[in-house]
Amino acid sequence: MSLKSEEIYQQWHQAKLAPLWQSRNAHKEQDNKVPTHIWRWEEVRPLIEHAFQETSPEAVQRRVLQMLSPCSASLDDEYTVGNILSAYQCLLPGETARPHRHTMNALRFMLEGAGVVTLVDGKECPMNFGDLVLTPGMAWHEHRHHGTEPVVWLDVLDVPLHMYLGSGVFQPGPMDPVPVTMPDAAFVSPNIAPCVTYGDSGRSPVFRYPYEDSVNALRHAPPSADGIRRVRYINPLTGGGAMPLLDTLMCELDHHQRSLPVCTNANQVVAVVAGEGESQVGDKRFSWKARDVFTIPQHSWASYMALSGDARFFVVSDADVLRRLNVLTEQTQETPC
Repeated sequence: MSLKSEEIYQQWHQAKLAPLWQSRNAHKEQDNKVPTHIWRWEEVRPLIEHAFQETSPEAVQRRVLQMLSPCSASLDDEYTVGNILSAYQCLLPGETARPHRHTMNALRFMLEGAGVVTLVDGKECPMNFGDLVLTPGMAWHEHRHHGTEPVVWLDVLDVPLHMYLGSGVFQPGPMDPVPVTMPDAAFVSPNIAPCVTYGDSGRSPVFRYPYEDSVNALRHAPPSADGIRRVRYINPLTGGGAMPLLDTLMCELDHHQRSLPVCTNANQVVAVVAGEGESQVGDKRFSWKARDVFTIPQHSWASYMALSGDARFFVVSDADVLRRLNVLTEQTQETPC
């Protein structure tokens, strides 16, 4: 490079300009270097027990253990995989978690215990094993434990996306005024919905999706191209996803069946609900059983094998973000791994 060229480049640098032709990222496809990770329930549950001893919701507002990506450089890297942050939240009998709201969408998937209720905009949503409870962005939510045993559930939020966009807003309670909501009974008849609805029209009027309903739906669902039966939690008013920006599915694979590998540019968090088996994600093969949670980073070929009874798993992904941007991709391999 001539002296004159060096001076020109220096002038560009000082002016915060950069020539695209020198960028190593120009016209380059992203390489997937994020590994899968599994949180095994038998290893994690004793560590959650320590959280009961270390603090209380009164002191910290939420007793939560975040699940960080193996690529996280520090505890401040609040992401589990891609645009998704997952965590374990837990309560002891008699405890409450104070109301608050935020722009981040959040969902709760019950893993252990009973007797806890999440209030979403004041509407009571009981939480039993396998139930899904939604707390959409800027919906007030609090937790009250009226049961007799510790409870643990999986939290999943789109925190990383809001951090990137700079759209994160947090507001503590109390809730005032109480928002108007619709009773779930208004939507219990399939394919029939009331002509008049109350509340925020941009989100599902249903906040609680019972586990038994998803199991019943799976019984009648045809298999996808990879052999797995899938049902999607939806907004009954629109037929779209139940939660904006976070896709939620319940999936089932028959005993001794191996699914064909699937690759997508969406990031996924998988919570095993029932059964035992193994998965191949990228170049890593690992076993799993009920209450284990693992990630499938984008661009990873992933397959499942059910080894002990039918396998059932709850999947959350950022597919809706990519779908809205018209960049979502997915392909199924024609032969098993």
